[in-house]
Amino acid sequence: MTLSGPPETDVLVTADCWHTTISAEAVVMRAIAAAAAAAPVETGDAELAVMLTDDEGIRKLNKNWRGIDKPTNVLSFPALQPERKQPDDPPRMLGDIAIAYQTTQREAATDEKTFDHHLSHLAIHGFLHLIGYDHVTDSGAQEMESLERDILKGLGIPDPYADEHWTLR
Repeated sequence: MTLSGPPETDVLVTADCWHTTISAEAVVMRAIAAAAAAAPVETGDAELAVMLTDDEGIRKLNKNWRGIDKPTNVLSFPALQPERKQPDDPPRMLGDIAIAYQTTQREAATDEKTFDHHLSHLAIHGFLHLIGYDHVTDSGAQEMESLERDILKGLGIPDPYADEHWTLR
């Protein structure tokens, strides 16, 4: 349940390749709003940032933060939360999401998905990480994937896990 709608979301385009995808910001905003509406935690009082980058930008983030020197599709960086929110506190920061253009495009083509559908899935996946979901264990993966499926279905997007070869793990 949200307090008053989706969290305030800033979409930052840091790589020129995204300018060829005119609807990217709208796709991300729609996906985040749908994920927030379905989330079992309050997010209407929060903020997050989504960085639309390229493979080189996400490779650097992946190397610096995870020690993995290769690009990936999406990274999430949850913010530390204060123990108690006071009435005069500014909106809480959920964290940051980074999405790589080339990897997103390549995966969409390989899996025969539209770019916008795959981008929506990655934005939702990243958002769920920010609010505490993970796929480290099988049970966590099942719970997260089930919620992703429900959110995507609500957006009219086919189940991305219907093909056995696809996974975000």
